[in-house]
Amino acid sequence: MSATLSQREKMYRAYCEFFDAGEKKRRWNPFSDVPWEKLNPALNTEEDAICLETFCGVELYIPDYTSNGFALTRHLFGAAWFEATWGYEESKHALVYREYLIRSGLRTEEQYLDYESKVLGKVWKLPFQTRRQMNCYGALQEAATYLIYAQQREKAKVNGNELLEKIYFLVSRDEAAHRGFYQRILQFELEEDHEGAMEDLAHVVFNFVMPGVGLIPEYEDRLEVMGVGITPQYFLQHGVFPLLRLLGTDRAELLKYYRRSKDRKKEAAAEQARRMDGRSAECRRSDPDRAGRQAMPHAS
Repeated sequence: MSATLSQREKMYRAYCEFFDAGEKKRRWNPFSDVPWEKLNPALNTEEDAICLETFCGVELYIPDYTSNGFALTRHLFGAAWFEATWGYEESKHALVYREYLIRSGLRTEEQYLDYESKVLGKVWKLPFQTRRQMNCYGALQEAATYLIYAQQREKAKVNGNELLEKIYFLVSRDEAAHRGFYQRILQFELEEDHEGAMEDLAHVVFNFVMPGVGLIPEYEDRLEVMGVGITPQYFLQHGVFPLLRLLGTDRAELLKYYRRSKDRKKEAAAEQARRMDGRSAECRRSDPDRAGRQAMPHAS
């Protein structure tokens, strides 16, 4: 999907603002900006370990996320350079989770490396095939991730775990910034092609799954642990509906475009079937003995 000159310029400006704000307000070092001296193993639970381990596992697919992302965006400076910065920031999340797991004693290094090998034994693939659809996916996925981390931050605060609270504060702040960038680009897409962008957004919303599904070991079991995920209802109320309001649309319009997209796909499938039937009929007319030969039993 090509971008107009207007889109290219808007994406460039959006990236510059995102990068500038990040350099001034969000840069942090997993070793020197995290208060490791406040580590208190007595505050940790196996529930904390499963959450951290799962989050870390999802971040381990950064090589897959970025390589696929670059394949879609390399011709657009703003979008591609965001992909590079995004990968750098997400890599710190994986690093700080790994450090906490091992330093706290929640996992031994051997246990962690065994888990890492299982995770990296699978490959993440694009859930959607176009840049615009993946931008819709990014806006939703970052919103969901922010909500999950924000809940974990509040839980750590209630439990008096200052170190974990700080970690979740830092990573959730990054996720909020990533969500904001994707939302802004989606606004540009709607300005350029409202109907096409709405159809893509509807398609993604109704087919959305988190990136760890089918990849992270025992993922379904992990979701039973409080804090690993959020309920669909919570995601709709605090992730999807706020996005729709920001974009100046609502659930009714989303449903309209989803149904339109489904109808168009049905029509395309029916047209393809008619063409196939037409080719078969043409073949029979050009070779009337073919059907008879195909129906004859083969000698054994």
